[in-house]
Amino acid sequence: MRRREFITLVGSAAAIWPLAARAQQGSRMRRIGVLMPFAESDPDATAQLSGFIQGLAQLGWTDGRNVRMDLRWTAGSVDRTRMFAKELVDLQPDVILAHSTPPTAALQRETRTIPIVFAVVSDPVGVGFVASLPRPGGNLTGFIHMEASMGGKWLELLTEIAPGVKRATIMFNPNTAPYARSYYLPSFEAAAQSFKVAPIVAPVHSEAEIETVITSLGREPGGGLVVLPDTFSQVHRAAIILLAARNNVPAAYCDNTFAVDGGLFFYGPDQVDIFRRAAPYVDRIFKGERPADLPVQAPTKYVLTLNLKTAKALGLTMQPTLLGRADEVIE
Repeated sequence: MRRREFITLVGSAAAIWPLAARAQQGSRMRRIGVLMPFAESDPDATAQLSGFIQGLAQLGWTDGRNVRMDLRWTAGSVDRTRMFAKELVDLQPDVILAHSTPPTAALQRETRTIPIVFAVVSDPVGVGFVASLPRPGGNLTGFIHMEASMGGKWLELLTEIAPGVKRATIMFNPNTAPYARSYYLPSFEAAAQSFKVAPIVAPVHSEAEIETVITSLGREPGGGLVVLPDTFSQVHRAAIILLAARNNVPAAYCDNTFAVDGGLFFYGPDQVDIFRRAAPYVDRIFKGERPADLPVQAPTKYVLTLNLKTAKALGLTMQPTLLGRADEVIE
């Protein structure tokens, strides 16, 4: 059964709130601000939020009963991110949940006192969110998205799936993924040297630049693409998948939505699980613990999704050993 079949929609979470746990919570209504970088209609973002709500439910926190959740969706807009960050801080919630780096950075600019729990952030030390992973030291803590070694792991899998790759481009938007060069690039370049692949760094800022990068890769055989964790890439995923297919470029993706929507493969953490694990941190903050004392945690569940239909269109054959390692195979 596919991972998505286990995901319950946000609205169904109320069915699992335990009555005994509800009675244990204090009578004061707690308030949670939530800043999401995608559109409200995005299915993966909705599933991640559902995981968080279910995690709260298991701890006895019921939206509308003993907690109020103020949701803001930015749809990838920098201006909306800044506006909603200020708006949420002005509401003075007990804690704010931030999805990914840009919303977390916007919230940090607005407050140094309100507790912030981030999820799906790549390099919280490097971008200045926390002093260290075991001792965050300020009003932020949370859950990292990927470890730095993943830059090399994506390239390793890409060369295993598409052995003809001789040039590999690592693509990201430096405005929304400021961590990309220092965090992922060293392991990517080390893997490129090991697999005798020429590494290419491609910062992009628009869909037109994405098209230029992928079209250039497809002009000669042997081009491959690694799409880094980046809200910009996620917002433009339809264009990236289409351009990779049109230009016959095998690509590695860091979000399962890409593979489900037609990308060659995904390898990375189970993001619903990350958001579910964020709920106990919110609960502990409600009960008086400080973000400064809650260590930043790494992912514990990783998923490999292979899209056989896309592989066939690219003229690639998935080896049985690789298929046996996959958590989901799309046919």
